Amino acid sequence: MLDLAFVRDNLPLIEREMRQRGLDPSDVIGRFGELDARRRKAITEAENLKAKRNRASEQIAQLKKSKQDATTLIEETKSLREQIQEHEKAAEQLDAELRGLLVGIPNVPHPSVPVGSTAEDNQEIRRWGEPPKFDFAPKPHWELGEALGILDLERAAKLAGARFAVYWDLGAKLERALANFMLDLHTREHGYTEVLPPYMVNAESMYGTGQLPKFEADLFKVPQGDKSLYLIPTAEVPVTNLYRNEVLETARLPISLTAYTPCFRSEAGSYGKDVRGIIRQHQFQKVELVKFARPDQSYDELEKLTHDAETVLQKLGLHYRVVVLCTGDMGFSSAKTYDIEVWLPGQQLFREISSCSNFEAYQARRANIRYKPEGKGKTEFVHTLNGSGLAIGRTWVAIVENYQQADGSVVVPEALRPYLGVDRITTKKS
Repeated sequence: MLDLAFVRDNLPLIEREMRQRGLDPSDVIGRFGELDARRRKAITEAENLKAKRNRASEQIAQLKKSKQDATTLIEETKSLREQIQEHEKAAEQLDAELRGLLVGIPNVPHPSVPVGSTAEDNQEIRRWGEPPKFDFAPKPHWELGEALGILDLERAAKLAGARFAVYWDLGAKLERALANFMLDLHTREHGYTEVLPPYMVNAESMYGTGQLPKFEADLFKVPQGDKSLYLIPTAEVPVTNLYRNEVLETARLPISLTAYTPCFRSEAGSYGKDVRGIIRQHQFQKVELVKFARPDQSYDELEKLTHDAETVLQKLGLHYRVVVLCTGDMGFSSAKTYDIEVWLPGQQLFREISSCSNFEAYQARRANIRYKPEGKGKTEFVHTLNGSGLAIGRTWVAIVENYQQADGSVVVPEALRPYLGVDRITTKKS
């Protein structure tokens, strides 16, 4: 979330930025101003009453010293103490309401983010490679996967319902090979430290990265007595929260972590979208990249993180483009986001395969992740960043569609052959 003092001092800016995100700021801004004024008034009243009580206490001491009756003043101080407590309690309640409003205010976009309302206003930054050329009509992955006997959506529906997948034989091995390939690349060449976090987290962790309270409908909730755990929607949640309520050593920054986990999303409100194939699933696997950085280095780290994710596609020989998201298409917590979109010839479109974001201090303030700058007495919030490095299911799709052959087989990219043990996936019915 944003800093309370920053919001108070920049209400016109917050209002403008919310409108640029396509949000109606009137209720939030109006309520914030009203609550803040009442809170300030309560604090001022409490301070004035404390001053009055202090003067009365001095008078009582003088009366007692001269052995005069101080009963009236003593009763007055009791009344003043009760009034002070009432005003302090009111200020605390108003402060809690203000902070409740803060979690509903999105991050302020970086000045370099283009203003726009939909994905049509996103700006392409660069492209890499060329789309493959076929002398036949390329098929989508759901047809290829079924024909090769490596993807089974029908049996997955029998097991769990729609938006799940079963991978067979080399289809399953391709998923595993991609995970190992990505983790090896990021740890050996890019300098990330691998971590294996829990796949369920508490509400505090979901709050820390911004999934709660706003996006609870998108989560799978697991009741645990009087509390609940949540299946992680991305490794970003547990990995970022590793340092919740901690002060990091400045010398350690930037910290770069990578994790392979399943991800679980209810996809609330997305039904009717991407119903064919495995583009939008309730469960999918992903390799995540997470960084903790000083504020003065975080945008350089965003460029590095994005490059690290792009390298996966380059080594796999997959054509892609990078776009910077506009204000209206950007995530609630993000200050700037690059989407990497891979070309899918079977569908004749670019599809997002990684979102690389700088959240600045937005998540760190919620999760209370700080560092102590050299030469300064006070701690400051770190900047957090993350991105997919990559979404494995969508990389699986990209390989199957881009490397398909006229006979229905799929050539395995050279970089994956040591992991998969074959150079071609051919028909094998399950």
